[in-house]
Amino acid sequence: MPCSFWRRREGNVAMITALAAPLILGGAAFGVDTTYWYFRDLELQAAADAAAYAGAIEKRAGRNVSTVEAAATREARANGFQPADGTIVVNAPPTSGAHRGPRAVEVILTERQDRFFSGIFGGGAVTTRARAVAIFESSGRACVLALHPSASRSASISGSAQLTLNGCTLMSNSVAADAVYLGGSSSLATPCVISVGGVNAGSRLTMSECTEPVTQAPPVADPFADLPEPTPSGPCRSDNGPVLQPGRYCGGMNLKGTVTLSPGVYVIEAGEFRTNANANITGEGVTIFLADGVDSRFNGNAEMRLSAPTSGTYSGVLFFGGRGPSVEDHSFNGTAASSLTGALYFSGDDVEYSGNFSGQDGCTQIVARTVNWIGNATIEVDCSAFGMSALPAAQLIRIVE
Repeated sequence: MPCSFWRRREGNVAMITALAAPLILGGAAFGVDTTYWYFRDLELQAAADAAAYAGAIEKRAGRNVSTVEAAATREARANGFQPADGTIVVNAPPTSGAHRGPRAVEVILTERQDRFFSGIFGGGAVTTRARAVAIFESSGRACVLALHPSASRSASISGSAQLTLNGCTLMSNSVAADAVYLGGSSSLATPCVISVGGVNAGSRLTMSECTEPVTQAPPVADPFADLPEPTPSGPCRSDNGPVLQPGRYCGGMNLKGTVTLSPGVYVIEAGEFRTNANANITGEGVTIFLADGVDSRFNGNAEMRLSAPTSGTYSGVLFFGGRGPSVEDHSFNGTAASSLTGALYFSGDDVEYSGNFSGQDGCTQIVARTVNWIGNATIEVDCSAFGMSALPAAQLIRIVE
């Protein structure tokens, strides 16, 4: 065969190769770049997941939005996110998706990815995006919750008290080694005891669901943190008379004899809320707000039968302490016939519950800075019929989107 034939074939191959070279090089370039972008996208998603989780931890602990954002940003950077090359958006709660509740945190990361080999063919930078949503969910319900972050014996049962919690736990946010304490000859029967710190209970603790107390648990947020304090309005009322009306009580309330509280919100602005010996106090659909600086005293010989509203803003809340800087002491005592149905909420105050009584059908909750239980009582968990919501105990975080 003539040599010219081979030269023509070689020329054809060379020409085809020359024509295909840009496609081959372009394909290789895009392959290298897209592989890098793919792995960077995986890294960005991992950073978003870690950031959402970190933000949910702060949200669970009751931190404000700026603290949640700072924690999420810090964790995103620790996992490789480069703020100089992108943006981070933290929404608590999320603004999109299927989980927009108050217990969720959404993190959206965007990052500019440079072109490397494919840049020779033109085109601007590529933007990648990752989104993650983390939520915290309760894995237990509490009847007694002590919010102080470090106090010794923040939740204690002392004297000869015998406390039974049916279907709900005692929870302490304190990191102290004895955050939960049983003293004297007291006893506690409950499904479980949960503490951020330690538990000093001995053999007087009986648990039906936990073999050991749960310690080193994550703290839980104040369940009533979003509940607004009542705004005083109208004239100052007198606490004299057999039937009292809701409204402002500018100099405190000192209740004597037989008194009925009409339904509504009672705002005690100064002094103290006091029931005297042999008083007989009743009231349904009542919320008693004690402003900062107002404490309460209940004489042990007084008989009280009070219940919270079952609907509205203050549904299930019987007593509500102001959130100011002053720390008050509140002592709840009464006869065996007494009944306080609803939540006793004093996030910044100390509560001593010394009466041998609880609410109707055992429906009493205590959320306070510290709680010292002295009296005997049996507390129940299912109190929705009285407008009460379950209190969180252990709260687990998971990525859901």
